[in-house]
Amino acid sequence: MRNSVEFKVYGKYALFTDPVTKIGGEKYSYQIPTYEALKGILSSVYWKPTFIWYIDQMRVMKRIQMQPRGAKPVRYVNGGNDISIYTYLMDVEYQVLAYFDWNPHREDLKGDRDENKHHNIAKRMIKCGGRRDVFIGARECQGYVEPCTFGEGKSEYDGTDTIYFDLMFHGFNYPDETGNNQIQARFWRPEMKNGIVKFTHPKNCDPKLIRNVREYTARPPKSIGLQEPRLLEPYEEVCNELDAKTPRNL
Repeated sequence: MRNSVEFKVYGKYALFTDPVTKIGGEKYSYQIPTYEALKGILSSVYWKPTFIWYIDQMRVMKRIQMQPRGAKPVRYVNGGNDISIYTYLMDVEYQVLAYFDWNPHREDLKGDRDENKHHNIAKRMIKCGGRRDVFIGARECQGYVEPCTFGEGKSEYDGTDTIYFDLMFHGFNYPDETGNNQIQARFWRPEMKNGIVKFTHPKNCDPKLIRNVREYTARPPKSIGLQEPRLLEPYEEVCNELDAKTPRNL
């Protein structure tokens, strides 16, 4: 597959929140990562608005285990804290196979569509552990990324029959990626066989399982980074202004 990357992500805890459980102020994790969570992890490793990451497959390496933990979320009405129970996945490890494709709605970034450049940078960033901190579904669940070969190694679910997870959140349709003035939530019914989940492409999700969240118009900022010298101009102006105001007798 062109532009594909392979990596593993692991950590002590993970929380892929089922939106149904958030209504009561408590959180309960799905048994497997959502498409959007894995896309977010890869975006923390390396991302630019020039392209869009797509998650192709995910392999569960360790046995699915849940652990409830006490939490004190902020009470927004009267202040203070509530007491809640969050249910996390514990001791998780996943192999991920993904690829990128150009964002057709960012014609202003055509000059940045260098396939080899972005592919090589992405692989280097995976090797380095990512450009930004990696979180496995939630801020309190620190994750770690390393390169791997998808399918290698032993999984706890090798040789298992198909496991059905019924209705799950898949991901969001954002206006800057779809061209529609709507933020939409996608849902699907995943299946796992031999520990591998093959994700449905966002464009192929069942329209009956897509819900409008709210209207929103994408307002992408003007392209920067393609004319590197221009980035220094505002900085130099500020430095010159500060330098002129700095007393010389200190």
